[in-house]
Amino acid sequence: MNSKTNDRRGFLHGMLAAGGLAAAAPAGAQERSQRPAQPASGASGDMSFLPAYTRAQSYKSLKQSSYDTTGGNSDRWPIAPGGVREVFHATGAGVITHIWFTISARSSDHLKELVLRGYWDGNAKPSVEVPVGDFFGLNLGTYQIYQSAYLACSPGRSLNCYFAMPYRRSARFTVTNEGSQAIGSLYSNIDYMVVPKLPDDSLYFHAQYRQSAPCVPVVSAEPKLNLDGKLNYVYCETRGRGHLMGVTLGVLQNANGWWGEGDDMIFIDDESKPVITGTGSEDYFLGSWNFGGQFGAAQFAHRQYGAPLIQNPERTGGRYCCYRWHGDNPVTFERYMKHTMEHGHANDRGDNFYSAGYWYQSTPYTDFPALPPVAQRIPMVKAG
Repeated sequence: MNSKTNDRRGFLHGMLAAGGLAAAAPAGAQERSQRPAQPASGASGDMSFLPAYTRAQSYKSLKQSSYDTTGGNSDRWPIAPGGVREVFHATGAGVITHIWFTISARSSDHLKELVLRGYWDGNAKPSVEVPVGDFFGLNLGTYQIYQSAYLACSPGRSLNCYFAMPYRRSARFTVTNEGSQAIGSLYSNIDYMVVPKLPDDSLYFHAQYRQSAPCVPVVSAEPKLNLDGKLNYVYCETRGRGHLMGVTLGVLQNANGWWGEGDDMIFIDDESKPVITGTGSEDYFLGSWNFGGQFGAAQFAHRQYGAPLIQNPERTGGRYCCYRWHGDNPVTFERYMKHTMEHGHANDRGDNFYSAGYWYQSTPYTDFPALPPVAQRIPMVKAG
């Protein structure tokens, strides 16, 4: 069984099941289909022994893509410098289930120069605004093959997202080229469902980009203490009701040594102090001991966590890409959420952080900080 596929489809199936819109894909039902068949309960009419793909569904499966509308084989979109390409637009109730891109570009920085924006229910401002590379977990602007529960980069530099994205009235996604060179080819396939109605408690997907390049180190006397988290690196911040799904993070070291030891601190419905506090950066990403240290660090990528890129560890210029999903236990909030992490113990390091935060909430949130100019998004060592 493909555990990654089972996890992502199970997430979608669980989200839609309350509204009678369960996914019909065989992968989504693998876990249930492997259970021993149980007899129907008779009076109750329990048919849970049947896998989901054997049941009638009420949605319609569709795709929007960059296919050649002339019938030829030029199944791509070029994007001029400063150009905006609409890659998805749908009206009515629906759910985006999968996004796939692959890109051919002259610029080696195109993963930072291209920006993905998503708009829900006709909003003029986006609820998804992230450079393409960062959105797909390639936060330092280079390709690295990996797979996780919700994001993956496959051979051939293909980018995949399996976050389910419900919308009630409309959805629109664009890709903007903020670089100085043309994008020769953007290939796109976006799979989605048209549904008669979403469950009342369906939430909107959000993704927010942040960076500190460099983080500003805090100089303090021993012992170094940090209880309020006010100077921590911020992954994302929002107001409303919803739950946090996780983050991706790229780190470019500006000095020798271990960049971690930064506790994760999540503020939930209280802006004055964190409700959740962890034990260190490598622990938050579910590794340990510096991911193996200066001479033994090893890349890893699993369904809910990973560090698929580790280069030149613990040295100036060292590069790390990490991700952590909370699919097992999304972090819920009723009014407010801010996800933060120390940059070094008690914020004592000044490395470059580039990240994306992913969450769901009940209404589209658009009060995002301004996206840094493209020149500032390109990772560069800034050793003092």
